[in-house]
Amino acid sequence: MNKILVLDDNKSIQLLYSDELTEEGYQVVTSGDGSRVMELIEKESPDLIVLDTRLGKYDGLDLLQQIRNTYNDLPVILCTAYPTFKRGLKSMAADYYVHKSSNLKELKLRVKMALEGERAFLSKSNRSRVHERESIPTKQIMIEWSNLH
Repeated sequence: MNKILVLDDNKSIQLLYSDELTEEGYQVVTSGDGSRVMELIEKESPDLIVLDTRLGKYDGLDLLQQIRNTYNDLPVILCTAYPTFKRGLKSMAADYYVHKSSNLKELKLRVKMALEGERAFLSKSNRSRVHERESIPTKQIMIEWSNLH
């Protein structure tokens, strides 16, 4: 059973995501404490992280950079109500971006794609686009960029 770490400071969102993702067959751990992210990852060993861009006084994008610097291969889905983050340079380090909604269909799809592999969900006609995207090491670029600043 895959384990998902949901990081969101809104308790209602934590409960909603936990209930819905548990119904999908995942083990879910939730937290709203941005100060404990690295400790939680070490303790829980999640297979995937769903990360809000704002965790109280913590910036989720800064936390994303910390995660990438230590756990480069750990899939991270940014989930936020703020559409401007999608175009931000720091958000490129995430595997997927999902706009918060009461309909969790997109989030569930992205979770499956991140855990089971994107190719399993794409038709043959779309595979060339995936190959092109994979040829650009976005995560590595972001890590190298963050080390320069």
